[in-house]
Amino acid sequence: MKTRSKTIFLLIAAACLIVWSIVTIIPLYWMLVGSVQDSAATASFRPSMLPEAFSFAPYERFFAKTAAWRWLLNSLFISSVLTITNVFFASLAGYAFAKLKFPGSNAIFWVLLSTMMIPAQVTLIPLYILIVNVFNLGDSYTAIILPTAITVGNIFLMKQYMSSLPTSLIHAARIDACSEFGIFWKVILPLAKPGLAVLAIFTFVASWNEFFWPFLITNSTEMRTIQVGLASFVFAESTDFGAIMAGASVGALPMLILFFSLQRYFLQGITIGAVKG
Repeated sequence: MKTRSKTIFLLIAAACLIVWSIVTIIPLYWMLVGSVQDSAATASFRPSMLPEAFSFAPYERFFAKTAAWRWLLNSLFISSVLTITNVFFASLAGYAFAKLKFPGSNAIFWVLLSTMMIPAQVTLIPLYILIVNVFNLGDSYTAIILPTAITVGNIFLMKQYMSSLPTSLIHAARIDACSEFGIFWKVILPLAKPGLAVLAIFTFVASWNEFFWPFLITNSTEMRTIQVGLASFVFAESTDFGAIMAGASVGALPMLILFFSLQRYFLQGITIGAVKG
C-alpha cells in the first residue's frame, strides 16, 4: 500500500512539473516564433503557434534600426568586469570572515548582512546623486559598474562556502611560512573553484539581466546595455512586434546558452554552503 501511494504521489508530482514546465516555456517559445515571422502575424488577435512564413527579416530590421551590436558589447563588457571584481573581492572577504579571526569580525559581518534587508529602491536616489553630482560619473561604464563591483550577497555566499574548507591546510601553510595572501591564492582558491564558478555564473547572469540602474544612469544610446536598448526600441517602435521579438531573442540567447552549457553549476548554487566541515 505504501509503495502504491508513493507511486501515485510521484506521478502527480511529475504531471504538475510537466504542466508547469509547459506554462513556463510557452512565452519563450512564442518569443522565438514571433522573431521569425511577419509583425502582422505576431500581432494577430489569433496568433498561430507555428511560423506562417519563416523569415529573418525581423532580425535584420532590429539590427538596422538600433545600435544592437554596441549594446551587446556594452552588456558583455559590464557583465565581465562585474564578474571579475565580485569573484576576486567577494572571495577575499569570504576568506577573511570564514578563516581569519580579527577584532569585530562578527559584528562587521552582521552589519553587512543587515544591509541586505534595506530595499534597493531606498538607496537609489542617494546613490544617483553621489554618482552624478558628487563624482560626476554619469553616463559612463564606471557609473554602471561601481555600485555593484562587490555585493554583500556574494560575500555571504563565499563566506558560507569557505567555512566548509578544512582549516588544517591553512595551519600547515602557515607553518611553512606562507603569507596570508599566499595561503589565499595557493591553497584556498584552488579548493574553492566550484564555489567561484557558481559565483561567477550567478553574477554574470544578474549583471546581464540588470535593467533599472543602467536605465537610470545612462543617457546616450552608445552607453546602453542590451536590456535598456531593447526597452528604448520598444518605446520607439511599438508596432514592429517582429523586430521587438527578435531583439528580445538576441538579448536572451547568451543566457540560454550559458544555462544549458553550465546547468550543473546552477544546481550547485542551490546547495552551496549548506554543508559545513
